[in-house]
Amino acid sequence: MSGGSVALTVKYHPDVRDVDLPRINAKMRQRIRKAIESRLMTAPQEYGMPLRKSLRGYWKLRVGDYPIVFKIERGVVYVLGIRHRNNI
Repeated sequence: MSGGSVALTVKYHPDVRDVDLPRINAKMRQRIRKAIESRLMTAPQEYGMPLRKSLRGYWKLRVGDYPIVFKIERGVVYVLGIRHRNNI
């Protein structure tokens, strides 16, 4: 990661706020929040993995057993889903 990196904006899909996050325990929510702030807001392509086939153009960042699915467009990281890996 370069020293002069600019923090990106993160926007959450309504289902992430209303459905996904409330299902996750508080300790894991804190880990996910820290990962989003330290990784997705600074260098999402460095830390994330590109998805393939029908999900081409989307990325994932795994925090414990929770993949965070996101898309990057014009300096904005859109968080589209956070689900336990057994529920995908």
